[in-house]
This record gives sequence, structure tokens and C-alpha cells, in this order.
Amino acid sequence: MPATHSAAPPTDAQADASIDALHRLVLQILEDDQAVDTVSIPLAGKSSIADHMVIASGRSTRQVASMASKLAEKIKGETGRPARIEGLTNADWVLIDAGDVIVHLFRPEVRSFYNLERMWSFGDAPAAPAPPAIA
Repeated sequence: MPATHSAAPPTDAQADASIDALHRLVLQILEDDQAVDTVSIPLAGKSSIADHMVIASGRSTRQVASMASKLAEKIKGETGRPARIEGLTNADWVLIDAGDVIVHLFRPEVRSFYNLERMWSFGDAPAAPAPPAIA
């Protein structure tokens, strides 16, 4: 009888690389879709909900809805992991939960009202702009 081998669990370095790749993918997709004022907030070590929170705006509800749908599709296509979407019907504020990366897409007026960047700054300096996507 042949020996069965189970896949070893990913190492911390592999998990970190996977999270970083997902984060870069999200930023690249948002850049390609012309998201406005994209900000990335590192949450690793500060919150257990995710390692990164990305906040961006679209110019209209149509653009927000389109960006959210495309982002969820590409995340699933590239990683095989489904991304959950909330708020797509109204598209004023859409949440995409991709596990280790959470994305908030807003219309500008709604974004300024909720001001998530300030809420999640943890008393540190304001959230840094998202790093440039790697081509």
C-alpha cells in the first residue's frame, strides 16, 4: 500500500507571503479601476480581524459597485478564496472581506462622513497612502 502524504501546513513565511500577495493584488486592481484616494492601514498585531485594511473611493455608485464586483471576482480567480461582499445593492459603502485583507469602497461623501481612516489610526499618525502596486 502506498504511503499517503498530507500537505504540510504553511509556514509563517509562506502565510506572510500569501497575505502580502493578496494585499498587492487588491491595490493593483483598485489602481487599474481608477480608485480615488486609496489608503492602506496595517492591522497586523493591532487587530485580529485582518492584516490589512484598504480604503478607497469611487466617483459614483456605479463605479463603486463595478470596482467591488471586479475585485471579488479577481480575488477568487487569482487566489481561489471567495471574497464576501456587503453593501453592493446601494453601493454607497461596499465592504469586501477577503480574509486577511478587508476593503472598504465608498462614494466620497459617505467616506468623509464615516472617516474610517481616523477611527482605525490607533492614535498613530494618519494612515499612510497605499504603497505603489508592483507591476
